[in-house]
Amino acid sequence: MSIDAQRPHFGRVALVGTGLIGSSLARVLRRDKMADSIIACARTDATRAKVLELGLADEVTADPAEAADGADLLVLCTPLGAYADIMTAAGPQLAPGAIVSDVGSAKMCVIRDVTPFLKPGVHFVPAHPVAGTEHSGPEAGFAELFQGRWCILTPPPGTDPTALEAVTAMWRKAGSKVEVMEARHHDLVLAVTSHLPHLIAYNIVGTAADLEAVTESEVIKYSAGGFRDFTRIAASDPVMWRDIFLANREAVLEMLGRFNEDLSRLQRAIRWGDGETLRELFTRTRRIRREVLDAGQDKKS
Repeated sequence: MSIDAQRPHFGRVALVGTGLIGSSLARVLRRDKMADSIIACARTDATRAKVLELGLADEVTADPAEAADGADLLVLCTPLGAYADIMTAAGPQLAPGAIVSDVGSAKMCVIRDVTPFLKPGVHFVPAHPVAGTEHSGPEAGFAELFQGRWCILTPPPGTDPTALEAVTAMWRKAGSKVEVMEARHHDLVLAVTSHLPHLIAYNIVGTAADLEAVTESEVIKYSAGGFRDFTRIAASDPVMWRDIFLANREAVLEMLGRFNEDLSRLQRAIRWGDGETLRELFTRTRRIRREVLDAGQDKKS
């Protein structure tokens, strides 16, 4: 393994999971020649065949243990709920000096589920590339997915500096802006910036679908731009998001409680005709939207 901020390089990279993020990372590793070889682990024959057809890996397997054997870097790219089972199989095969990382959207649970299976000398650098689309599968990936996006690393105390540098260099080479953050803080931040919006989107789209069925109305037919945005978010992978909400339940419930309080305040303002409260909120949120645009975080992936 060669650690160079400009040309990071790994011998054998194992990607467990080849959905949008895993297949996009495979494309980056290929494009920038960051790996001598890539082995991809996927459950189904169809997915493994597609990975080989697309040239995303040199080898494929259904067995995480086989993927981990001889790997310099093992990256978990599956839904969070599968991590413990994967590491039960893969952990014993990892040699000292190997690095384990991931791409999960919650981090406290990752540290909890992965750490028990790490042998002495195996390094662990949890990561979260904050990028994605509503599409999934190996054909959905593209190397530019991470360009200009944040990748948050949440190394536990005592993480080997060389391993941290290697993972940092890989994501920077992928085009990401890298930031190191404490895992618990990460989960709270992502609960409000990503997880709660997804939960609201799933709920609003479900409510509209129920209304359509009950009233035989034109809710779906005449969907305006706002509803179309919600349907895009709500089209995200259901297994992945099920696992995110369960894995980050404490932070999500905390943010959901705050959201319900704010929603009740808006409800009272509408009921009592309090236009000034509505105007003040809308003015503040409009300013936040402009800040998001100025930060370049509205580019479609």
